[in-house]
Amino acid sequence: MKNSLYFVLAILITSCSQTLKNTSVSGTIKGLQKGTLYLQQVVDSEFVTLDSLVMNSTTDFELGCDLEEAEMLFLSLSEDLNAKRISFFADKGLTKINTTLKRFKYDAQIEGGVQQELLETYYKNIGRFKDQKLELIEQQLNAQKDKKRELADELLNKIDNLTKRSYLYTINFALNNKDSEVAPFVAVSEIYDANIKYLDTINKILPPKIANSKYGIILEAYIKTRKSK
Repeated sequence: MKNSLYFVLAILITSCSQTLKNTSVSGTIKGLQKGTLYLQQVVDSEFVTLDSLVMNSTTDFELGCDLEEAEMLFLSLSEDLNAKRISFFADKGLTKINTTLKRFKYDAQIEGGVQQELLETYYKNIGRFKDQKLELIEQQLNAQKDKKRELADELLNKIDNLTKRSYLYTINFALNNKDSEVAPFVAVSEIYDANIKYLDTINKILPPKIANSKYGIILEAYIKTRKSK
């Protein structure tokens, strides 16, 4: 009788601990036979594991953690610093991630909250700038190789102009989405080397909730560091 009671209590305790986690990440990793899956966040420039799951003869997973606010989390098959990681903007609630073992990072399909959707929109648009830049860099290198100096210089100017346009896009994106944690995140991750006045402009228009968020605090501290130098 006692054993039965302890068993019931153990189930109840486990159920309660699971429901206390306000953030859940679930999905499927096609092709995975065996391994350990890690849910991580970055703290002081280091990856910290929030939850882990030993995968054995199953491709489905569910991990959880408690988040105080929306922030970037990472899904990885190793705790190694250089491991391939799926990054996603998580918030309280459910995020679904389906991917493959072979192309773990690049095949990831993510269904998340409004921050994740907003970030995907940003990456999709900024990706066009990056693709164009790679094409121009290749053309510029070929022009140098063929000793076509005038063409090489012209292409270099196009690369510089494209870089400026991509920075302006990011600045406008952050300004237009100041009510989201994504705004300070893209500022510190994508245009950290931009003119300090642009970063300052973004920082000053953030509403209190976003200014006091993880990336809002990082942005302000980074600006102060830049100004002090």
